[in-house]
Amino acid sequence: MAPNPTPPAEPQDSPDGYVGLDAERAERLARERGWSSVRSLEPGAIVTMEYRFGRLNFEVRAGRVARAWKG
Repeated sequence: MAPNPTPPAEPQDSPDGYVGLDAERAERLARERGWSSVRSLEPGAIVTMEYRFGRLNFEVRAGRVARAWKG
């Protein structure tokens, strides 16, 4: 059986720091800080539950990040 690959390191960045920011600014900042994927979602959007290393999710309300989480 093949060994499980080691997942890539995620940026040492707290998702909570994006809450309240303008969504476009937050996405630019996240990419500058090393997140390989940034996903903006509407409140209540249906999303898959798989965890993706390097992905940062934003729940956006009225153009501002209301919630942010990894994966």
